[in-house]
Amino acid sequence: MKALTKTEFQFEGQTSVYHGKVRDVYNIGNDLLVMVASDRISAFDVILPKGIPFKGQVLNQIAAKMLDATSDICPNWKLATPDPQVTVGVACEGFRVEMIIRGILTGSAWRDYKKGVREICGVKLPEGMRENERFPEPIITPTTKAEEGHDLNISKEEIIAQGIVSKEDYEIMEDYTRKLFARGQEIAAKQGLILVDTKYEFGKRDGKVYLIDEIHTPDSSRYFYADGYEEKFEKGEPQRQLSKEFVRQWLIDHDFMNEPGQTMPEITDEYAESVSERYIELYEHITGETFDKAQDVDDINARIEKNVSEYLKTVR
Repeated sequence: MKALTKTEFQFEGQTSVYHGKVRDVYNIGNDLLVMVASDRISAFDVILPKGIPFKGQVLNQIAAKMLDATSDICPNWKLATPDPQVTVGVACEGFRVEMIIRGILTGSAWRDYKKGVREICGVKLPEGMRENERFPEPIITPTTKAEEGHDLNISKEEIIAQGIVSKEDYEIMEDYTRKLFARGQEIAAKQGLILVDTKYEFGKRDGKVYLIDEIHTPDSSRYFYADGYEEKFEKGEPQRQLSKEFVRQWLIDHDFMNEPGQTMPEITDEYAESVSERYIELYEHITGETFDKAQDVDDINARIEKNVSEYLKTVR
């Protein structure tokens, strides 16, 4: 099975390129971005040595659907998806903050809570909460984007005091975050899912705040199955979830958390294919639609170059 793990495009009008952990972002002129969702997969801040077939298509198409489904709430960067693994959009100046919103106490927040932490990012948490318990109302726990390594927790007050984001812009981002999360929860509920937590990134263009990057994908969000949630919570059992947590757990089971002295386990073709199947399952659960595998996978780079180049001719 073919997977896209590296891109080196030279589109007409291209001025620069940024290779992220999963996405490669090509700047066209000063006003357009071509975001290629590769089939790379990362966990514990490291890229795994083998790509996952169709993963990029899954993430790109979920994000595109969710951007369209929330465009009435706030402006977003998306213009078109000329290829199953590509979104083209307007360039924005990104804020150095990720807006993380949590509806349920789980993951890193639960790990901190269990240690006695009762305040995250300036938000006070109630006493006596249990793992996977709903918060009285969703909480926003922002992080600053680190140059490398883990992003850092920060409070709203610190963000504004340090001038990372102005008070006016932060309050717009905060309002959008709550409304986007509420919409995401509604969409998830229709599919028998609970949107547990997620992150949003914002930028600015022509004086307006825009939603940028991917939203509500299994890489940026955590979903629980609604069926059985209450029963499992009452019994203190682990929840059935839809996210890439299963990859992290596989790595943990193979003694890898990217700590000194640890060696990445071998990613066999069979394991990569099983992860691909799980991502396709995620797509179908989240969207309620059958996944239609992209054609022309023998040379994914050539397909993308052709589709993007043809699209750029229509807008430049």
